[in-house]
Amino acid sequence: MRDASTTILLRDAPGGLEAYLLVRATTLRAFAGLTVFPGGSVDPGDHVPEGAWRGPDPAHWPLSADAGLSRALVTAAVRETFEEIGVLLAEPDGTAPFPGADELADDRAALEAGNTTLPDLLARRGLVLRTDLVRPWAHWITPEAEKRRFDTRFFVAGLPAGQEPQEPSAEATRGLWMSPADALAAVERGEFGMLPPTASTLLGLTEFGTLADVFAAAEGRPIRPIRPVYHPSPDGPRITVPDDVRELLPPGVTAEFIAGLMAGIARHGRPPAVDGEGSKA
Repeated sequence: MRDASTTILLRDAPGGLEAYLLVRATTLRAFAGLTVFPGGSVDPGDHVPEGAWRGPDPAHWPLSADAGLSRALVTAAVRETFEEIGVLLAEPDGTAPFPGADELADDRAALEAGNTTLPDLLARRGLVLRTDLVRPWAHWITPEAEKRRFDTRFFVAGLPAGQEPQEPSAEATRGLWMSPADALAAVERGEFGMLPPTASTLLGLTEFGTLADVFAAAEGRPIRPIRPVYHPSPDGPRITVPDDVRELLPPGVTAEFIAGLMAGIARHGRPPAVDGEGSKA
């Protein structure tokens, strides 16, 4: 099982809180065509030196991990967000200017190609991670029946001032801002296929009007691993959530809610328990 991170990128919009979503390419082996948040596995190069951030130390967050892994999980969240949509949750550590658009594009390409690591990129540009824009939100673990399993921490993050998402990486066909309620309505209409962790997160976010409200709720938020159980069936796969973690989920995450999501996954992509190349949520 691999450690992974997912970034729920949020912004305040005229109509209220919005989250950034990616629609996965239908040609991918894993979760083809599904709508997800940016994210992926922790890489060996994601281990940053102590103090390479501006804001709270992730080592003190409830991530069920030691200090080194906690910092690597946040670094992975920042790296995946930059690789997948070109938003870099970092800022200068002094007088050096923030990189321009061309420099960011070059750095993003180098990361995607594996020619550098995020810590090396930050050091070269004189940047530090902005943990003041990030907070832990949830913790999901892939069902045991899946061939590749991920221990995934979810982070809410605020869009940095002066930045906008760029053209998504080749893994996605498009990216879009949507209110959590509108995204869930699109799932209900059959326009999106969405995994239970993604939809559950969006459902929980419908109760917040602003990014500040989300960050306030993140302080002291109870976070424990949520381990869904996969049930194969001739009528299609079924997923349930153990009773001892239901208090961590919005009340609307019912058996019917999850069943509807599974039906949508079958229409838009491959269901869980198939071979995959990375953690998406």
